[in-house]
Amino acid sequence: MYILGINAYHGDVSAVLLLDGQVVAAVEEERYRRVKHWAGFPSMAIRACLDIAGISGSEVDHVAVSRDPRAHLLRKAWYVLKTRPGLDLLRDRLSNRKKLGDVETPLARVLGVAKLPPVHNVEHHPAHLASAFFVSPFEEAAVCAVDGFGDFVSTSLARGRGTEIDVLDRVFFPHSLGMLYTAVTQYLGFRNYGDEYKVMGLAPYGKPAYVDEIRQLVRPTDDGLFELDLTYFLHGSEGVDMNWDDGYPTLGRVFSDEMEALLGPARPFDGSDTVSTFHMDVAHSVQVVYEEAFLHVLNGLWERTRTSNLALAGGCAMNSVANGKIRSYTPFENLYIQPAAGDNGTALGAASHVWHELGGERRFVMDHAYWGPDAFSEASGEGMENISVSVDHDDWEFIRTARAHGDDSRFASERFETTDDTCREVARLLADGAVVGWYQGRMEWGARALGNRSILADPRRSDVRELINQKIKFRELFRPFAPAVLEEALQDYFVDPAPDAFMQQVYPVQPDKRAEIPAVTHVDGSGRLQSVSRTASPTFHKLISEFAALTDVPVLLNTSFNENEPIVATPKEALDCFLRTRMDVLVIGNLVVRRLPNISSNEKTKQETAAHAAAKNDPLTDIGSRAA
Repeated sequence: MYILGINAYHGDVSAVLLLDGQVVAAVEEERYRRVKHWAGFPSMAIRACLDIAGISGSEVDHVAVSRDPRAHLLRKAWYVLKTRPGLDLLRDRLSNRKKLGDVETPLARVLGVAKLPPVHNVEHHPAHLASAFFVSPFEEAAVCAVDGFGDFVSTSLARGRGTEIDVLDRVFFPHSLGMLYTAVTQYLGFRNYGDEYKVMGLAPYGKPAYVDEIRQLVRPTDDGLFELDLTYFLHGSEGVDMNWDDGYPTLGRVFSDEMEALLGPARPFDGSDTVSTFHMDVAHSVQVVYEEAFLHVLNGLWERTRTSNLALAGGCAMNSVANGKIRSYTPFENLYIQPAAGDNGTALGAASHVWHELGGERRFVMDHAYWGPDAFSEASGEGMENISVSVDHDDWEFIRTARAHGDDSRFASERFETTDDTCREVARLLADGAVVGWYQGRMEWGARALGNRSILADPRRSDVRELINQKIKFRELFRPFAPAVLEEALQDYFVDPAPDAFMQQVYPVQPDKRAEIPAVTHVDGSGRLQSVSRTASPTFHKLISEFAALTDVPVLLNTSFNENEPIVATPKEALDCFLRTRMDVLVIGNLVVRRLPNISSNEKTKQETAAHAAAKNDPLTDIGSRAA
């Protein structure tokens, strides 16, 4: 039985295909549209899932949509009558409801069928809960979903047993920990949808100077839940402009003037004000207060379930700093967060929910994230046309592509016979200081690049974070990079860590290792780790092992293969990203392309010195020196 799950007309739309309860494909629409957090209908993601499975739309037996416009209608009506919210809020909700009600029209079109299979609406939060528990290794667990909102709910507490999930409690609109964090994110001048992770990265540079003020925004309650002080927010009264049409999702201003009265003027959305010590302190303070409320909820959930296992989902489950503290500050001993814990993951949850609702057995654990397309085949050369350069001479197509990017570099390439040979050579290049674009196998599911669509570097280089942020990623210089570490060396490099293949938890780096791997040690001595196992990620494990054989360091800097865009999906996109940035090496399968220097070493040194001096004058670069 094929079940297609979709997240539609929301942020991070996606599609997942199950065959008899097991994942066949899981894909996010943004990878094809090339727009982050793409909202609308996931037509290209659906086609990708069908292509990966090798089936037509007529072979889909059921469709699960991770929204239910009919959910909590009485509660919604009561809220409208009680609060009389602004017309913008009502207009937006009615428009979104109409689109969800007409989901069958675009669905029939993309599946290419005149008659659709049964379509099931699964409420947003039950889909989150299902995405966490049903693909976890736990037979029994506490299950929690925490996010902004979905179908009028922001937080769900549940118990999972076998094929059943029993919801124990909920927090309803307008109270939301996700909206708390979003409001402060906007106040700090980060205006784009999904920018909360920037605040999480900025927080360690600050101090808890405004914790008392931020605590006024949210109050933990005696029943293990919480309430917002709504005077500091707009979403529950005046409403907030939201756009979930095809394209980039937008969310209007969430915080009220009262927040500025409490904290002072907000940083402009245009970023004209530099990030100051004040902004760092506010970021640190909201992280502290968020963690207090989040851990309060989890401790309350443990009291209700008394189990050592926790499965977690929702957009707030992407707060890896808070996640890394769960085992220390709650009685939970084992934590599972699948790689697409945000709204993209509700497609997985909706499909899993329907599979078990129809009587299916649990037979699948998501222990790796490689569920997207394998966009090339070296045997056939498919997808490799523009990068099939020879070791003996420059390929004209490659050079023409490079020149179209304004790149006059020279290139050398070599195609290796085996993966082991490729890993050995790339490890040598990394140890010599190269920054490598690494493209292998099937694309990752979720927000993180986990060793198949990654930019890699030597974590021992103290300058590499600045180099990648400034010359390759073109992003804020306070943003950290993650360490990918061999699973067998995890305890050697982190303090009391749990294995985490999906880069969802932050732990302290062992004090005696921080000077050894400065590029992946954040300013507070922590790292958002990815544990790499031989069974789940054999090629990436081999590469890190070869690097360790050369350096005695079983760790690589791993960041997503992109530059202010979604993670690259195709070899052509990987090539384009390589050419428009200053990466040194591109690896696609067993093909290794190196950019050769075309200026004298003295001139190169002068240029690098000038770039370094310019960076030192950047106010965001100065954050690092002040915080250190």
